[in-house]
Amino acid sequence: MKRLFVTATVVGVTATVVPLTSVAVATTGPTRSAGTPAALFLPTPTGAQAVGTTSLYLEDTSRPDPWVPEAKARELVVSLWYPAKSTGKQRARYMTPIESELLLKDGGITTVPYDTLSTTRTNAFTDTQPAGRRHSLPLVVLSPGFSKPRTTLTALAEDLASHGYIVAGVEHTYESVATSFPDGRVTTCVACEVPDRTETFWTKVDQGRAADVSFVLDELTRPHSRWRGSSLIDPSRIAMAGHSAGGASALAAMAADSRLRAGINIDGLTNNPIPDTVLSRPFLFVGRQNNFTPGMPSAVSWERDWQHLTGWKRWLVVTGAVHASFTDVAILAEQIGLDTGADVPAIRSTEITRAYTRAFFHRHLRAKHQPLLDGPSTRYPEVRFCAVETRACA
Repeated sequence: MKRLFVTATVVGVTATVVPLTSVAVATTGPTRSAGTPAALFLPTPTGAQAVGTTSLYLEDTSRPDPWVPEAKARELVVSLWYPAKSTGKQRARYMTPIESELLLKDGGITTVPYDTLSTTRTNAFTDTQPAGRRHSLPLVVLSPGFSKPRTTLTALAEDLASHGYIVAGVEHTYESVATSFPDGRVTTCVACEVPDRTETFWTKVDQGRAADVSFVLDELTRPHSRWRGSSLIDPSRIAMAGHSAGGASALAAMAADSRLRAGINIDGLTNNPIPDTVLSRPFLFVGRQNNFTPGMPSAVSWERDWQHLTGWKRWLVVTGAVHASFTDVAILAEQIGLDTGADVPAIRSTEITRAYTRAFFHRHLRAKHQPLLDGPSTRYPEVRFCAVETRACA
């Protein structure tokens, strides 16, 4: 089993900046065999609205980069998915060829051409006109796992956008194996080179991501934002979800920024206690049964955080899921022919992740009652609701 598809952290990535001009040579890779899918694809969104997407380059000059201090400003690339007035002529590219190459190489995947992920079929169309009234749409920020690009949450983002949400996927520069910038630079994972992953290290990750999220919110909600659809955002209805380190950082971001009204931690071990005052705001934990059932040693951080959450909260575990099950990684791995180790098929775990994430945001950003969050469902028997006090899940 290749580690790209099972782990949240990756080590051994060279901290370099790669010229984009090297792509044509570098992405030759293995030839496509008869057994390799002609193109990978993401599942169709479940909402009624067409989905548009674009990307923004943002520069925060108020702080140096936390991982590369000689960079006097923090540079970010953010993907935006949104409800569109109509489908466009061109589907969005999943990731660039060099991003595909570096991600596959980092995971030790040598059985497919290195550009395979760049040809993945998405469901969003590039730069189509956003649909909606002024200040009418909720905004959801997504943060990926450590070392993973923001694109690994595309299936979730497209689904939310098809239901009328604006979604901002944040690429945390130097924490991803590959980030392509508009000027042709490609940065790699400097943070992955840190040898000692102590509590101090993860505090730095959480605090840096919280700062990234607050800056993105500033840029999207300020007057004369660089994105033409920003006027559609309702600044009173903003929330965050993340996977792995991104899920853990949702708590840090909510502690730092009161604009985040609700949050979801998807299978992310939290390393730092949250202040008592953080959270009367709604929060959802969703994780693997074999790691995050109350009472297990690996669930101790969630149990600690649970005591500090004084508002609406739920703790859900998904039977048969692995860490990758909650992201596109599981879908793409299965299509390539790799075994993720999950007992639940990737298309099913994606359906579950979408359904419970959507229900949570419908309830807390749109005030729509969601019976799915009230208790076990016959539609999703894999999902168990945990009572932390009794350390039992049903």
